[in-house]
This record gives sequence, structure tokens and C-alpha cells, in this order.
Amino acid sequence: MADRRTGPFARLRRLLARVEPSPRLVDWSILACVLFEVGSGVLSFGAGAPANWPLFELHAVVGLTLSALLVYKFRRVRRRVTDARLWDRATGLSVLTAVVAVSALLTGVWWALGGNARVLTYWNLLNLHVGLGLLLVPLVLGHLYTRFRTPARADFEGRRTALQYGTLLVGGALLLRAQELVVAAFDTGGRVRRFTGSKPVEDDGLAPEGDVGDGNASFPVTSWVADDPDPVDAAAWRLRVGGLVESPHSLSAADLTADTERRVLLDCTSGWYAERDWCGVRLGDVLDAAGPHADAAWVTVHSVTGYRWSFPLDEAREMLLATHVGSERLTHGHGSPLRLVAPDRRGFQWIKWVDGVEVRRRRDPAQWLAVLVSGFE
Repeated sequence: MADRRTGPFARLRRLLARVEPSPRLVDWSILACVLFEVGSGVLSFGAGAPANWPLFELHAVVGLTLSALLVYKFRRVRRRVTDARLWDRATGLSVLTAVVAVSALLTGVWWALGGNARVLTYWNLLNLHVGLGLLLVPLVLGHLYTRFRTPARADFEGRRTALQYGTLLVGGALLLRAQELVVAAFDTGGRVRRFTGSKPVEDDGLAPEGDVGDGNASFPVTSWVADDPDPVDAAAWRLRVGGLVESPHSLSAADLTADTERRVLLDCTSGWYAERDWCGVRLGDVLDAAGPHADAAWVTVHSVTGYRWSFPLDEAREMLLATHVGSERLTHGHGSPLRLVAPDRRGFQWIKWVDGVEVRRRRDPAQWLAVLVSGFE
């Protein structure tokens, strides 16, 4: 039997002890990691281009580094939790915060390894991971308030502190590589994830069973927050084109000739993606017909629900106002009569039920508010 003082676990404990920051620094580092994870997670919702992959890598590395910091934290406070005589009014909040933090980390790791689960029928494991991460912010801030200790300058100074943090971050990167090796070795569902974390709609379990082709029925109907309008009356519907243009005008459904077809990948923030053939009208052609002013720089695409998003003018020109998917006319759930197809953008920016194109000098500052309240009456 191996000597407990010289065995591999003993050596691991000694290594962890050497790279452990001071207690106060551990606590503040946990807060910093949580804020970074939530911030990078929110930014990832709008990061669909392949060039954005470092954001997702950093999110994973910092998450694994947070795991190590939590080990230090739990080891230090375990007696205060396991001994009922040491409980105080903040103990319940501390335990709840720890449970949510561990759950957020485990759901993220399990998703990356290829695992999944259905939550409340529609939500998957990635949705749960996002929800837990958002819940963690007020819990950590509340915990910090009840256990507040001002960090000292000495906690951050010195070569040793820099080495400790460097070791923790390198360890997080090595754990990420080990996770990828496990996925490859066991050929799990994690191998087919995009850099965003999304999986093919078929692997995510959301694609209908049977041969449904590559049209409307081949991928799920999703909406952001509360967007769920009544079916649009195509006969009365008009696409308004205005803003900083020479010739504001409106177009009926009959005026839109679907003459452009492209195969574009739709990457939904719900954790799935589907590559489909879309057919419609180039947004650039619509803009050219209206004649943008020389100082125009942004294009805001509006939905009948009030939902909207802004795009740089040059990028918007390459987008598609789609009327068909997979040779089928769009159904209401997928945005009929007109849906924006925005390559290298996440799914929530593919505006559905489009009824307006507005050319602007600057991006719409209220778009984030609009996507949160659109659909509510």
C-alpha cells in the first residue's frame, strides 16, 4: 500500500498548496471569474463568426480555473459548513451559492463532453448552464456582501502571486485539452460541436424523426423571449425601406422576387445549428434601390413584433431577406413572409417577420431593450 504522505494524491495536494493564492485573493478571484464568465457568455450570444473562437476558449479556460479556486474555497470553509455550531444567518446563502456554482460548472463540462438533458421539455443542458450562470451573479454578490473582506495590497503583489495565477490559468488550459482528448477518445457528441458549443440539430435531439427533408420541418421553431405574433397577413404586409436613403418606399410580397439562393448555417443560442439552403432577395439589392446617403453606416432590420437589430452597412449588403428554406416557402413559425439570413451571426440576430429596413448613421442604441421587451403587450 502506498504511503499516504508520498502517494500521488499527497503530491497533488502539495502542488495545489504551492499554487494556492491567499484566502482573500481566492475570494476576490472567484468573483472576478464569475463576472468574466457571465460577461463572456453574454458576448458569445452575438459571436458567430469563426474569428470569435478565442472568446469561447477563454470562457472554457477561466471556467476550469474557477473550479480550482472553488476547491481552495471549499477546503477552507468546510468546517464552518459541516459544524452546525458555527452556522450563522449567511450560511444558507453560502451553501446555495456553492451549489449553483458547482452545478453551472458541471453542466458546462457535461455539455462539452457531449452530454445533454431535457429540462422543462424544451430547455437543454446548455440552456440550464446559461440560467445557472446568470443566477450565480446575484448570489455571489450577496455572499460577498455578507462575508466582505477588503483585499490588501499585499494580496496582489509579488512574483509568487503572479506565478500562482499563471499556474492556475495554464492548469485550466491543460484541463481543457484533456477534456478534448477524452471527447476524441470516446467519440462523444462533443466532437461535432462548433466552436460556439452548438451541436447539429440532429444530435441535439430537436430534429423531428423521419424523413422531413431540409425545409421548415427539419429544424425547430424558436423565438427570443416573448416574440410570438399572430400569422402575418401577406396581402396586407409591406416591407418599409427608409431612414437615410434617397428614395424611401415600401414593397409588397409580390414585389419581392426570390432570385438568390445560398447555403448558410444557422447557429442558435439554444445550442444547436443547422445548415440549410435559403432563397430570397439580397438585402444589398433592396438597399441599392433606396440609395443610402453617403454618411450612412448602419442598417437596422425591424420585425412586426418590435424586435430589431443593427448591422454595419457593408455586412448588411451581403445578407439575405429569405422567403424560402429548402425549396419550401417559410412557415409562420420560421418568419413568414420574410426572414433575415445573417451569415456568421447567431440565431437571435436572424430577424423573423421582417417588416422594415432602416438605414442609419449609428447603430440603434435601444436594440438590446427591444429584444427583451418585444412581444409583450
